[in-house]
Amino acid sequence: MTLFHIFVYSIEPSNSTSQLDNIPHIVVKKIMKKFFLIIFVVITVLSCAPVLRQEIMETGIRDFSLSDTRNNPDLYRGKPFILGGLIVNTKFIERGSLIEAVYVPVDSRGYLKDMELSNGRFLAIFPKEKGLLDPLIYRRGREITLAGEFIEVRSGRIDEMEYTYPVFEIKEIYLWKERKVYYPDYRPYWCDYPYPYHYWWDPWWWRHYPPYWW
Repeated sequence: MTLFHIFVYSIEPSNSTSQLDNIPHIVVKKIMKKFFLIIFVVITVLSCAPVLRQEIMETGIRDFSLSDTRNNPDLYRGKPFILGGLIVNTKFIERGSLIEAVYVPVDSRGYLKDMELSNGRFLAIFPKEKGLLDPLIYRRGREITLAGEFIEVRSGRIDEMEYTYPVFEIKEIYLWKERKVYYPDYRPYWCDYPYPYHYWWDPWWWRHYPPYWW
């Protein structure tokens, strides 16, 4: 039974599927319109949903610069922030999991905005009482959106340069799915082999494809 049949039964209960054939064409069109309208509304609502809880998104500060927290730490200490990041490193510390990330601003739903220039880096601590953020999962290059309470600034180094990090305690975090990178196929247009191009250039192609008489 299809979703359409289930939807029809919910509006016009019947005891036999054959009764569907007796529904006038104009009624079927109306039912179909309602069916697709409901699907459209559901998809629209889901696509507009924030990645973090709504109450957190409403109370957290989104439009800010990391330099504001570095220059006025006492002013922002204890306040909630919503920020995105590109992970540089994740490691375990005594307090829990520590993420170093490049700051990326987010929109009202927590989606990361385009990052053309570096907006600075920050540290985020996930308390061990809440669990652990495995460095193999929260690894370099992954994207995150988090809600965090600003707690302090901390001196550190980026390579040979001294740097002052704003530090946040994570209240909620969302790990974005990895973006897939597709590499173009540079085979000549006349090359139409039934196997991937990297085997075509491989002198040991017979290791990948056994002879036809096997």
